[in-house]
Amino acid sequence: MTGATDPFSASIIPFEVPEQMRAFAEKGVSQARESYAKFKDAAESQNGTIEAVFTTASKGVSEYTAKLMEFAKANTSTHLDFMQSLIGLKSPAEALEVWTAHTKKQFETLQAQAKELAEIGQRVATATAEPIKASASKLYHPAA
Repeated sequence: MTGATDPFSASIIPFEVPEQMRAFAEKGVSQARESYAKFKDAAESQNGTIEAVFTTASKGVSEYTAKLMEFAKANTSTHLDFMQSLIGLKSPAEALEVWTAHTKKQFETLQAQAKELAEIGQRVATATAEPIKASASKLYHPAA
């Protein structure tokens, strides 16, 4: 029952892909492989960049936190010493003098501490952005 019109018949001439179509398909597959390889390399590079950013940021946050704790300890000690000095005073004039000197000293200390924290923050931000800048310069070359 197999005739010439039967699509499953072995007597039908097999379909051949023209050479131009085959070359076009092979070129498309080759380009897809190249694109995938580039994408994979970029993804792996970005993973390294993200890891470097988080490592740098983590170290910076640790440094910042350690400095905050150091300042808190110093400020607490200074305030306890101040309170201790108030106990032995004999007159309101003495208390005002000690209080004024302490306030001036604390204001100067807080300014120095704020400046130091700002410097640490700036340094951490710059160091954290460095891997991102390096990665971007690899991916995007400036136009000549």
